Amino acid sequence: MQRAAVFLVEDNPADVLLIRVALSQVPSPPHILVANDGEQALAMLNSADFQPQLIILDLNMPRVDGQAVLQQYRRKNIPIVIFSSTQNQAEVQRALALGAREYVQKPIGFEPYADAVRGIVERWIPEFVDPKVPSL
Repeated sequence: MQRAAVFLVEDNPADVLLIRVALSQVPSPPHILVANDGEQALAMLNSADFQPQLIILDLNMPRVDGQAVLQQYRRKNIPIVIFSSTQNQAEVQRALALGAREYVQKPIGFEPYADAVRGIVERWIPEFVDPKVPSL
């Protein structure tokens, strides 16, 4: 069975590392693809061959931010979860209105952070929880 693919759009190398570590500690870790900003993310997402099972998107990035990615991304078949430190409720509501399926605020501390990341993937990629469950 092919590993699940998670597309992480995150400009902070420390957050990328934390997410990689959090997801490496599970029985069936997903393959993690990374874009360092929204511009790179859109270029990757515009490729018809690029089909991750989940997009984890930060809102606060240079060049093209997460809101712009949500506005410009046309294929809505891949769930997008916002994983951001923003506490601005207007930004959160706008992201959800633009098609994000969920907003999760980045917690402080490794264990809560790792639990939040694993929770996102478990909710949106069912076979991540039980690799024996076939994908639809």
